[in-house]
Amino acid sequence: MTGPDPVSLWHRLADTSVLLDGFHALKHAVRFGAEIPVAVAVDRGAALALAEELAPDVRDTLDALLAQVPESAYASLVPRPHPTAVAALAVRPSRAAHLEKLAQTPRTAPVVVLDNPRNLGNAGAVIRLAAGFGATGVVTTGTLDPWHPTVVRGGAGLHFATAVERLTVAELPPGPVFALDPEGDDIRGVKLPDDAVLAFGSERSGLSPELRARADHLVALPMRPQVSSYNLATSVAMTLYHWSLGGS
Repeated sequence: MTGPDPVSLWHRLADTSVLLDGFHALKHAVRFGAEIPVAVAVDRGAALALAEELAPDVRDTLDALLAQVPESAYASLVPRPHPTAVAALAVRPSRAAHLEKLAQTPRTAPVVVLDNPRNLGNAGAVIRLAAGFGATGVVTTGTLDPWHPTVVRGGAGLHFATAVERLTVAELPPGPVFALDPEGDDIRGVKLPDDAVLAFGSERSGLSPELRARADHLVALPMRPQVSSYNLATSVAMTLYHWSLGGS
């Protein structure tokens, strides 16, 4: 990497950039077109060897991006060092562009809504799932920032593969809202359309009154009696898989 000292550049950009924590986050961000002004590694050669083994499609891009820095410098840049000792900063995608994508109709894949989520890791896992299924986007309501570094870490950099934004319930994208609720209709008998808005309540308190009032359909996942709930990411995975099957 040529140009400004990477550590100085990092400090200049850190407060306004998205932290990509670890090799896999950087790999995915590169694959999905993220703008990355600075990327560092404690062992540049090892990082490129990892790319050669696991992601040869991005190896040349990483070769141009990665700057080697001392371990002490790397540790000073990230809140929690990653086992791969790789990190980067990316430009957060335009909110306007994401809102335009979320609002487009007809859609070919659902939007996932996390209604007032609480757990940063769960939110990251959901974004990773949504990207894997090709969902149009992931929307959160409430106070959780879906671009928090812990969420991005949990999402393995796949925020750049889908539209991720925080909105109010009133601002949700168009489309029929299918909200997951234990009292809803068994999802196995429901066809989820491609333009569905799939809403999931918080891990602790379920759907908010505002989201419940906005819902067009309440649907429930099959669950053995006396089992109280599924993990949020598991619920999203089952629902997206059911959508992907295409039938009722």
